[in-house]
Amino acid sequence: MGARGVEPDDLHYLAAPGVLRLDRVEGGNGGGVPDVRRTQVDDHLVRVGSVVEPMKPLGLTLDQMRDLLDATDRLDADAALGAEEREALLERVRAYQREAAAQVEKLRVQLSRAEDFEGTLRARLEQDAHTARG
Repeated sequence: MGARGVEPDDLHYLAAPGVLRLDRVEGGNGGGVPDVRRTQVDDHLVRVGSVVEPMKPLGLTLDQMRDLLDATDRLDADAALGAEEREALLERVRAYQREAAAQVEKLRVQLSRAEDFEGTLRARLEQDAHTARG
């Protein structure tokens, strides 16, 4: 994990489709290259890292990540949302929660199978070691 919550290799991957928004300002460095607003970007990296990293094993697409971040950002930032708009945003988040719960259950099944297989291999090795000593 990078210092700000996002793996360095993930920065360009997430920035390209707009999941990671690097707000920029004009000029500032004399070379015509925009400067990144450091504090704003640092805060966003930490937040995105805390949300994106857990999404990875759930198999969400970049579009889904962007949609979920948009919904939670709007819920967090706008206390003046109308009841209908707030409910629509909450329903988007609920849909992702249901999808995450279903994926977690699939991962539990896979983990159980992997643990069973590992146990079978361990027992086989212990049996072989016991036979070799005897």
